[in-house]
Amino acid sequence: MKQITIYDIADEAKVSVATVSRVLNGTAPVKVSTRAKIEALIHKYQFQPNALARSLLSKETGIIGFIQPDITNPFFPEVFTGAEQEARESGHTFFLSNTIGDYSKESEYLNIMQEKRVDGIIFLGGRINLKDCDPCLVQEVVEHAKKIPIVLVNGNLRNTDLPRVVTDEYAGTVLAVRHLIELGHTQIGFIGGQCQTTTTSIKIRAFRKTLRDEGLQVKEDWILPDHFSMDSGRQQMQKLLAMSEKPTAVCCVNDYTAIGAIKAVVENGLKVPDDISIVGFDDIQLAHHVIPELTTVSQQAYELGRTAVKVLRQLMNKGKVKKLTTLEPQLVIRQSTAAPRR
Repeated sequence: MKQITIYDIADEAKVSVATVSRVLNGTAPVKVSTRAKIEALIHKYQFQPNALARSLLSKETGIIGFIQPDITNPFFPEVFTGAEQEARESGHTFFLSNTIGDYSKESEYLNIMQEKRVDGIIFLGGRINLKDCDPCLVQEVVEHAKKIPIVLVNGNLRNTDLPRVVTDEYAGTVLAVRHLIELGHTQIGFIGGQCQTTTTSIKIRAFRKTLRDEGLQVKEDWILPDHFSMDSGRQQMQKLLAMSEKPTAVCCVNDYTAIGAIKAVVENGLKVPDDISIVGFDDIQLAHHVIPELTTVSQQAYELGRTAVKVLRQLMNKGKVKKLTTLEPQLVIRQSTAAPRR
């Protein structure tokens, strides 16, 4: 059986291909009787234009590129879930890539996405989280952005005006530290995160400033950046617990390091929060299921994804967008924090 094309529909309806396209995409008004004739033929032949045909007609593919650094970290899939929900409402699908934080993979995916003619790109992690990103890596994204709308999520590239959607990580860290201080803690440490990333430097800067503002001493020995993993959290907490003078509470760069820190406390025969309070950051789903349930700062990951797609869609439609859209973090108090023992 012959495969029906949009040209066949147009020929039998005695209208132009552009008119059939307008009926299919709802992009412009069509005379009622003409629309009825075209819709009857579409129903008769069960016609569905393929993605390539749609892209040739509309100059759009209906695909959004999504670059993320670590699909195993629950924070990023949750951002993607929000983005996917928002995109489905406008009929878009995703080209999802996992770069493992490898800048060469980011470059590879950027090129592939341009070849696939995606309508826009959402970029998380990797180079956009570096404090001092190689100018060549920055320029590469800028060049792609001249051809494809790009929105950066929770990151930045210096000396560019690429639109950004972020959660205020500085404010979130302040919430975490003040929560511990309000519980009565005066000796507080910080663990996790890579020094070369902006997310780590922002949080440590907020940590130090909040302690000083509250008249408390900042003990540099208790600030132990390293990585974002559970193993890192466990190892850095082991270092803190081995010190002669120990903090009574610890802020962690993310929930993964916080979960690792809880494991280290238990392994040392201590209890959270009886012996030491722990605060995470991100509010991944696992935070609600560990024992004790983790007090943390929510980045509103789902809403972050939705907002990123909204901004990207405005860009794709040639609309004006704010260069920076900021979401406010929320403190989620659970079981891993309590007043220090007297």
